[in-house]
Amino acid sequence: MNEEYETMTVVELKELLRERGLAVSGKKSELISRLADEPQSTVDEVDETEVNEDADDEYYEDEDYDDEDWDEEEDKFHVSRQKPVLDESTKSALQLRDSQKKATPSFRRTEWFRYKRLSKSGWRKPKGMDNKQRRNYKYRGALVRVGHGKVTEARGLHPSGFREIMVHNANDLEKINPEIEAARVGGSVGGRKREQIHMRADELGIRVLNRRRGL
Repeated sequence: MNEEYETMTVVELKELLRERGLAVSGKKSELISRLADEPQSTVDEVDETEVNEDADDEYYEDEDYDDEDWDEEEDKFHVSRQKPVLDESTKSALQLRDSQKKATPSFRRTEWFRYKRLSKSGWRKPKGMDNKQRRNYKYRGALVRVGHGKVTEARGLHPSGFREIMVHNANDLEKINPEIEAARVGGSVGGRKREQIHMRADELGIRVLNRRRGL
């Protein structure tokens, strides 16, 4: 019987658990062990013609979804993400920027591999007269050049297509256009004020790019 359960998806296993009145939370291995421990004599036979069709909307999920690490508790923190209203030229510019980014080298400052403090810092232009990177020695890494710039129409846009607006309180959300702009909460904002920003953003239909789980 366990081999039969192994071939079933998570959705099918949860359907059996609901029919038997058992809990449906946990990983796939936990679902299988829960079904295996249940005595078969206590399982009621269910006629397929008596299944309520409206139950599909309430319980059933996508049959192609078969993630063993999925847990029902995570759904409590799920927040639907707003999508930007973009024209065709902006969409094509974002796609072109993504394709160009794959061919862009990683820019590291001089001697980043030698000193730990330099490996954590960003790009710095090499200025020494004898600097190997400034003289464009190939083994020293690529230089930042104007030719590495991306598409102008997509410059400054979030990968989702929104233009980011920094906010530090709930009042800053009033100036945001939810169709093309999204909010990014400042790093110095505390937890209480951040929660107020999240609540106000949900009321206005504004997407928060760096939303924290649980708030």
